[in-house]
Amino acid sequence: MRQNLLVTLIAFSLLAAPAIAQTAGSSAERWQFAVTPYLWLPNVDGTLKFSVPPGAGGSPEVDVGPNDYLSNLDFALFLAGEARRGRWAIITDIISLDFSNEEGAVKSVTGPGGSVQVANANTQTGVKGLVWALAASYTVSRSSVSTSDLLGGLRYAGLETSVDWQLAGPIGLLPQSGSFSQQVDLWDAIIGVRGTARLGEGGWFVPYYLDVGTGSSALTWQGMAGVGYTFKWGEVLLAYRHLYYDQKGDKLIQDMRFSGPALGATIRF
Repeated sequence: MRQNLLVTLIAFSLLAAPAIAQTAGSSAERWQFAVTPYLWLPNVDGTLKFSVPPGAGGSPEVDVGPNDYLSNLDFALFLAGEARRGRWAIITDIISLDFSNEEGAVKSVTGPGGSVQVANANTQTGVKGLVWALAASYTVSRSSVSTSDLLGGLRYAGLETSVDWQLAGPIGLLPQSGSFSQQVDLWDAIIGVRGTARLGEGGWFVPYYLDVGTGSSALTWQGMAGVGYTFKWGEVLLAYRHLYYDQKGDKLIQDMRFSGPALGATIRF
């Protein structure tokens, strides 16, 4: 419920921002806006370290995926936006995903006596949540063939992870079967670069994006590259995107990767 409300508020701000800013756009440089609805088909792969579940004597470490792009995707919402004035811009991006019944495995269980390796009969995992980024960017280089922006801002990730395990036999530290879920809220500061490079005299271009950050995460980074085509109303883009999180230590997200192709259309006005 909390994440659904946050998605609604962010989406409303994306739609309302152009009308608000245009009332202040009477100076020499006018505001320009872009909205990008897109489809991203990420594969989820990583390792989770859960706290001690009720009725257990140890903390399970669980492998998540990898799985097929679409077979485990229950819900997805993707929307990006930009408000630009001259060399400065405000950019935002919303990702809402719900993966369930992914193949997984309990790697080990850590208890008072140390770590115990286990054998799985049938273990499934789930990951759902919201990732929202908000940043300011400044164009450091602009020509007829390329642009380059530096950016800085924040990225939030609210993730709910779950595991439904079935072990091959009892191990004492963990019941032979059971289920457990755990949530985490991550706030990270990010810095990065983005830009485009034209391919010849036509409308084809290569977009790129890279950021790195830390805060609640020991490390998070995101990269994207692809190919696009420019029309009078905006652009169409096909790209490959990778998002990574790592909390390290005894935290829930030991490492988590979201990787896959993305297809979007940018409408400029």
